[in-house]
Order: sequence, then C-alpha cells, then structure tokens
Amino acid sequence: MKLTIVGCSGSLSGPNSPASSYLLQAPYQDRVFSLLMDCGPGAMGALYRYIDPHEVDAIALSHLHADHCLDLCGYYVAARYSPNAPWPRRPVYAPASAAARLARAYEVTSTNSEVGESGASLAEQFDWHTWQPIQHIGPFVVHTVRVAHPVEAYGIRVEEDTPGGGTMVYSGDTGPSEDLVHLANGVDLLLVESAFLDDPENPPGMHLSGAQAAALGQSARVRTVVITHIPPWHEPERVLAEAKPHFDGPVSLATPGAVWEITSV
Repeated sequence: MKLTIVGCSGSLSGPNSPASSYLLQAPYQDRVFSLLMDCGPGAMGALYRYIDPHEVDAIALSHLHADHCLDLCGYYVAARYSPNAPWPRRPVYAPASAAARLARAYEVTSTNSEVGESGASLAEQFDWHTWQPIQHIGPFVVHTVRVAHPVEAYGIRVEEDTPGGGTMVYSGDTGPSEDLVHLANGVDLLLVESAFLDDPENPPGMHLSGAQAAALGQSARVRTVVITHIPPWHEPERVLAEAKPHFDGPVSLATPGAVWEITSV
C-alpha cells in the first residue's frame, strides 16, 4: 500500500502545509482503493495534486478537532457543486458525533443548523460509521483504540488484507498511550504526531514530543517512524533531532507530497 502525505501541519494549517490529512491506497478489485485519513484545513485543495477527490472511496477521522476534520466542509461543496457533481455518498468512519459536528461547522442558518442553501444536508452527503475496534474498509483491515487526548480520539491501525501486505499505524493526536503501543506492535510504519518539544512541563494526555513519539515506536518494535503534526511555531528539524536518539531504525519527517510504499518484510 502507498501512503501519501497530503497535509502534516499540527494544530492548524502552516505556511508550507495543510493541516493533517493522509492518503492511503492499495489495489482492490482490479483498481486502486483510496482511503483518506483526516481532512484538516487546506487538505481538500491539496488533495487535487494526488487524486481527483471524487475518487476517494472512504474517509477516516481520528477525532473531531478542527485541524483534523473541517475540510470535509470543502469536500461537501465540491461533491455538490463541482463540474462532476453530484459525487457518490462515501462512508466516513469517525467518532459518533461526527455527522452533527460537521453539519454545524458548515451550516450558517439559525433556524435549521443541518439544512443548507438548497435544502440538502451536509450530513446526508456521507454514509456515517462509528468507529469499532475492528472493521473492513475495502482492501484494509482497520483496528482502532482510544488514545490519550482531551476529546474522543483514536489511533488507527491499517493492515492490507493480502498475503505479504503492509501494516501501518496512524496515531492521530495523543499523549503517551500504552494502548497505542500495543496497537502499533510490529507494524511496518508508524505515522506519529509530535506537537510538543521535549519539556517536562508539557501538559499530560494531549500530545507527544519527538522523543516520546520515537520511544513509542521503539517500544512497539516498528520498522519505520514518520513524525507528523508539528505546529508552525516549532522547527521540524529540532523535533526530528529530539526523536532520533530514541529509535534504532529510520526516523523521517512527514512533508507534503512525500510517499512511502509500505510492504511487509
């Protein structure tokens, strides 16, 4: 399977990247299946560089903070009003309140927060699925666990359901989490957030530093660590430098357009 970084800026879009959004693709039924993981501000415009968003097969939201989901409003606009509209009603895997959250974010009328200009609801554009511990999404077997964050948030493990298929975990937003260590056990690639610099005064249960992210990968015995979700006020190279001493394998920074081919050894 192929991972493409659509956006990797943490907490908000940055000067060089949209906020969190990642495209995961694999062969499926004689074609390529495309799973979009998170869709933060700026992601929809950037997604056109890699795929016609009309061709996205499914969407996964790790949690409902604005920097991970709000460009689904832009997706809705394109799905209804772009030249190849209307788009198919795609499945969205997310926390239980996602439909109401995104409808409120898009609609501006005070009388009915779920009905748009033409009488259609953003919530009706998608086929909503609440996260379960395991689900099958196209060619992928997807496992989720709750992680340490102030809102309902999930780490997502994706396994390509084919002999020799690759495995990856996307941390979403999280503080240190033993459940996430177990979820990531032995995966080929760990895409892990690092919103903090290493500081003992960092608030607990919110984010990871680069050192903590790399140490999580070491504990989980993953093959490769990719650092993401660095906010614009931190220097990515400093986060990377803090991470490298804590992981024995390759550690990289996520950058827009970067691609990893994920295969099992």
